[in-house]
Amino acid sequence: MGTDLDELLAQARRDVETATDARALEALRVAWLGKKGRITEGLKQLGRLPPEERRQAGERLNRARDELTQALEDKARALSEQALTQRLAAETLDVTLPGRGSGAGSLHPITRTLRRIERIFTAMGFESVDGPEIEDDWHNFQALNIPESHPARAMQDTFYLFGGARLLRTHTSPVQIRTMRTRKPPIRIICSGRVYRVDFDRTHSPMFHQVEGLYVADQVSLADLKHDLQRFLSLFFEREVEAQFRPSYFPFVEPGAEMQIRWGDRWLEVLGCGLVHPNVLQAVDIDPERYTGYAFGMGVERLAMLRYGVDDLRLFFDNDLRFLEQFA
Repeated sequence: MGTDLDELLAQARRDVETATDARALEALRVAWLGKKGRITEGLKQLGRLPPEERRQAGERLNRARDELTQALEDKARALSEQALTQRLAAETLDVTLPGRGSGAGSLHPITRTLRRIERIFTAMGFESVDGPEIEDDWHNFQALNIPESHPARAMQDTFYLFGGARLLRTHTSPVQIRTMRTRKPPIRIICSGRVYRVDFDRTHSPMFHQVEGLYVADQVSLADLKHDLQRFLSLFFEREVEAQFRPSYFPFVEPGAEMQIRWGDRWLEVLGCGLVHPNVLQAVDIDPERYTGYAFGMGVERLAMLRYGVDDLRLFFDNDLRFLEQFA
């Protein structure tokens, strides 16, 4: 057995030395040291040998197993180092080469539209102000002439928080209230940002963006409102826009109107507006006998859909690059 074992071990070492990859090395390990490997089988047969031979044979087999295990580990380490050397050589970076550059990002179409709206109104003399997205009932409803029992509450499906103590704002009008409570007329502002309502279809989203405007001063009239809005729409669509008011109801303005523009062969509603209701002015301690004002509100997604010819609002929020790359 001694001579045979020496020959087998020598053959195993030659096989290990000539192995070219980890898979071949693992096959050799299984063939020699696995559960049914040659060394393992030899150890299992020790019990059949005479006592005087068993000890000597056991020592030789154990020594052969240890030597072969070490040879396998050394070869595995050598193969790993060889692979790393080859990889480093293949991936060498020449720092003297000019940069390859990277793909430039772009603004989301809603962000582009929002910035366009803000830029136009700022040029018209409006100041952009901001406010919290989590509001209380007074700022979001009551101060805007929408008391708890008012049927207008049914027009806005609201996300309530903390057992109804707070809510996600349903419009940016609370920013107008907060501004009027801390300033005195003249006030000329726009309020833009995210708003939330329980609604989801082709023209509605649970989260969307609004821009609202407010102008409070001496003798502000519907004529001022129509002039400023028509000017804005013409600048936004980059053409002279034919517009008209259509009477409509909003609890925070009186009278209220929908502004429509000529769109092809039909009139299309694009925003709501009106003169600030006296109750709203009184709620923020502004004298409605001395001051008047106008207010308007528009959906940013609505204007983006018209400007870009998109017929489903949900496309803006699906994050499909095939769609968004059109606006890059």
